[in-house]
Amino acid sequence: MNLPNLITIARIILAVVVVPLLFIDQFGARIGAFTIFLMAALSDIWDGYLARSQGLVTDLGKLLDPFADKLLLAATFIPFYILARQPGPEGRFPWFGDTLPLWVLVVIFGREIFITLFRSYAARRGVVIPAGPAGKYKALAQNIFVGAAILWFALQSAARTRGWDSAFWHGLESFHWGFAVVTLTIALVLTVYSMLVYLWNYRAIYAAGDHGR
Repeated sequence: MNLPNLITIARIILAVVVVPLLFIDQFGARIGAFTIFLMAALSDIWDGYLARSQGLVTDLGKLLDPFADKLLLAATFIPFYILARQPGPEGRFPWFGDTLPLWVLVVIFGREIFITLFRSYAARRGVVIPAGPAGKYKALAQNIFVGAAILWFALQSAARTRGWDSAFWHGLESFHWGFAVVTLTIALVLTVYSMLVYLWNYRAIYAAGDHGR
């Protein structure tokens, strides 16, 4: 147990804390979820840097780090999906068609499950598949979108409570709407693209498996 692994464990705890805060329709609770999410997302960069720069990469860290990443995704996208289906203004969010389609979750989590299985398949053949640039860009785009989504719900809670109805608020709302849709679209494109990059770069693995049959 070293500092990078302790940071990763803290990120797992933070991901769990985010979930109940998202379901509290109050600005304070949701801005708290936004702050905690930022801490978790930034700690992912920090623990990875520490582990590599100080030679503290461990088998435990290799196990915990991807688990923490996937848990943080689940702790945000699943609540988003549920919240977006609540009736009235509570569920209002600028997804595709004013809600979050199920296919978005299928793409996000389907890719994670597939790459995890593919890495396990490669490991059994003695090949370790590290995180590539495309995967890192994908994670960055997803985190930007998630942060924007949490902030949207926080601001919507404040607007309903405090009766915001000014031109400035509606302008900010429109900007946030566009930003969220664009970042979600980019995240989805990079999610699919990064999976295709992995398959192409390591195509020799499953080609060898076919020849072995």
